[in-house]
Amino acid sequence: MTWFKSLPLFVQLLGFSVATMYLPMLFAIRLEDWDVARTLFYYTTFLLIIITLIGIAVTGYASQNSARHYLLTVFGAFLIVPSLLAMPFDYLVPSINYFQAYFEMLSSLTTTGATLFDDPSIVPAPLHMMRAILGWVGGFFILVVALSIFAPLHIGGFEVFAAFQDGQKGGSQIVNADASQRLTRYASQIFPVYLFVTVFLIIALLIAGDRTLVAVSHAMSIISTSGISPVGGLEGSSSGYWGEFLMFLFLFFAVSRHTFFCTTDPEAMQSLKLDKEINLVLICIIVIPIFLFARHWTTTFEGINDDNAITAIVAFWGSVFTVLSFLSTTGFESAAWTSAQSWSGLGTTGLILMALAIMGGGIATTAGGVKLLRVYTLYKHGRREIQRLTYPNAIFRSSSRARKKNREGAQIAWIFLMLFVLSLAVVALALSVTGIGFSDSLVFATAGLSNTGPLAHAAGESFTGYANISDTGKAILCAAMVLGRLEALAVIAVLNPSYWR
Repeated sequence: MTWFKSLPLFVQLLGFSVATMYLPMLFAIRLEDWDVARTLFYYTTFLLIIITLIGIAVTGYASQNSARHYLLTVFGAFLIVPSLLAMPFDYLVPSINYFQAYFEMLSSLTTTGATLFDDPSIVPAPLHMMRAILGWVGGFFILVVALSIFAPLHIGGFEVFAAFQDGQKGGSQIVNADASQRLTRYASQIFPVYLFVTVFLIIALLIAGDRTLVAVSHAMSIISTSGISPVGGLEGSSSGYWGEFLMFLFLFFAVSRHTFFCTTDPEAMQSLKLDKEINLVLICIIVIPIFLFARHWTTTFEGINDDNAITAIVAFWGSVFTVLSFLSTTGFESAAWTSAQSWSGLGTTGLILMALAIMGGGIATTAGGVKLLRVYTLYKHGRREIQRLTYPNAIFRSSSRARKKNREGAQIAWIFLMLFVLSLAVVALALSVTGIGFSDSLVFATAGLSNTGPLAHAAGESFTGYANISDTGKAILCAAMVLGRLEALAVIAVLNPSYWR
């Protein structure tokens, strides 16, 4: 173990990711699916031998111990790890080629959850577990990376905090930090909580009535916000609304960075109460469902009876769950979402889901999107500007920290939002060149950049599946998923000339 810790981070990531394939191999043995078990064993063992030889070759190599060096390692991990895991997947699913298997693995690792298989029965059950485990590992990986690498580089949402600090311009500098110690410290703090809440949710879903594969996959997908399901979504689940309620509670882990520290930090509970990201989420999951229902009661009012009241409650729950699911970029639709759509009478609910996915979850969480803290910062800045327009001569009480938040923080948040919108436009236009309609291209681009793969099915008007996209289109989506997972500011940081000097 000491030798493994001394290896470069890139080699550690390769070894850990490949070793996780032993878990679906054990599940295949339990199912007595010997072809899948043998294939996973052979590929995993062979790849681990190769990685071990690489580890021996680089033993003693003194790499740069800075956050900017590890940032490049993160990019390499998102490109190389899926290429290794795609080998057994390609062999076990004859209907796809290697690049399509790579797309499937990259989608899982980036917690996007976009799948080429509209019929889950095509894929052997152990491979569904493999996808869920990879998404779970990707969620944990991005949590650690956000706190240990993105934070000192002032990217990933931390640039808003950097704007508060004297002498810092959010995201404009690449600073050195002891990234190795930060990686070790945050990994040791987060992993016990991350594992505990996952196991707890698995047990709760099993008690609620789900099968083992479904409970494990859905629990891992909720905690990592990957939206991966072996049964095509929550409609195929046996736990019903009880299972949805349990998953709803655990979706809040993707809302705030404080949630994974609430058991170790005595001041975390107080931080949760004051967290603006949580407050913004609570507003969304209350106001948006009420808006949908207000439209129903004002345009298609019907007499209230027992059946109508039950239908209204079910539809309201479907709206609340689905809103939080897409806001956390998980992408699970409630089993009652169809009833909620019918109840509201809105034919354009896809636009609402796209807006929620773009907003995203909290910074330093497994969620993608623009991030709630940036949205809140822009809201506060807009409110301040409206006040100044209304009362141009008024004097408002505010600290120097608050003034920096209204000025530098909002400026950085606005720059990132414009980068996101520009990326969205470029990806959508690139997809439309491949023959996809513009409206569908916009949905696919939003799904890729926000890491919400199920969004294409929920919001696309003529969605026919990711499998029907050309390989060129899939390559564009691969780039969008990595860009959405690591964010545009991280890409700019790597391309910064000062980094290469």
